[in-house]
Amino acid sequence: MSYCAASEVAVRQLEFFENRHVLVAGELSDTFPVELAQTAASVTVFTTNFGYHRNLSKHSAVTTVFGAEFTADATVDMILLYWPKAKAEAEYLLAMLLAKFGPGTEICVVGENRSGVRSAEKLFAAFGPLTKYDSARRCSFYWGRCEHAAPAFNINDWFRSYPLNVANTSITIRSLPGVFSHGEFDKGSELLLKTLPALSGKVLDFGCGAGVIGAVMKTNNPTIDLELCDISALAIASAKETFRENNLEARFTATDVYASLPESYDYLISNPPFHAGLKTFYSATENFIAEAPTHLNNEGQLIIVANSFLRYPPLIEESLGNCTISAKNNKFNIYTAQK
Repeated sequence: MSYCAASEVAVRQLEFFENRHVLVAGELSDTFPVELAQTAASVTVFTTNFGYHRNLSKHSAVTTVFGAEFTADATVDMILLYWPKAKAEAEYLLAMLLAKFGPGTEICVVGENRSGVRSAEKLFAAFGPLTKYDSARRCSFYWGRCEHAAPAFNINDWFRSYPLNVANTSITIRSLPGVFSHGEFDKGSELLLKTLPALSGKVLDFGCGAGVIGAVMKTNNPTIDLELCDISALAIASAKETFRENNLEARFTATDVYASLPESYDYLISNPPFHAGLKTFYSATENFIAEAPTHLNNEGQLIIVANSFLRYPPLIEESLGNCTISAKNNKFNIYTAQK
């Protein structure tokens, strides 16, 4: 059984979880919660990652909850938080979970040192002391107890807004912590939006993030049938909020690549992700490209922006038989292919 380094450290501390009702949250992708269920009285996993939720839901020993906010009824007296790489996301999760479960709730925090887990003591200080109990595999493990009530949690307080002017369009972007381009505009997306052709028919914004690309496309092409998808519940919530803020309409789907997307489209458009956690991650984009022919209508187009060092053209050519660099700058290329 292969665990991430943080889970390997958590395994060393199973006595903390004996007969406890544990809520696991944060940046986790392995099946440690299933093993934890053999020690704990119950294990509930809250995840913002649809793919992880989908995979873990196959195990009956744990209960999984997917969403941007944990609102489910659950008996919890212990939180196990896997520290996310984005400090703002860690603050978001702490504020949400401690507001819900309150004083008396114990918490264990585990994470890679390079993810910034050492800042957990300072962030938790307002709620009570947090003590380091273990360090191995370049990870740290902390335990504490919530002694002071947390302020009421309102997800609307956590959205960051910023104006965007691109491709002859002025809109407002709204995003939650942990979402790509949180509070700033990505230069790859800018190149893509400035060079997109006029769009029609059914359009998919794959890996939509806060809805930047989708909102500009819909503003400039109001008649398109637009769907935005992402693996992250935080991204889906942000994209919905961006569209609400700008009085735009679209469909929003949480999915792991095409898992929740049975339809075909006239355009597959993306600034695809290539980072997951602290590791470079390509497989989602590789699958997106490989399966594109199944999800493109005849003469449909795949249009993506990517760092120029990424080796996507051979993958696109293998999938669709052609690949053109339709635009580029000193860092990014726009790749276009037609079915």
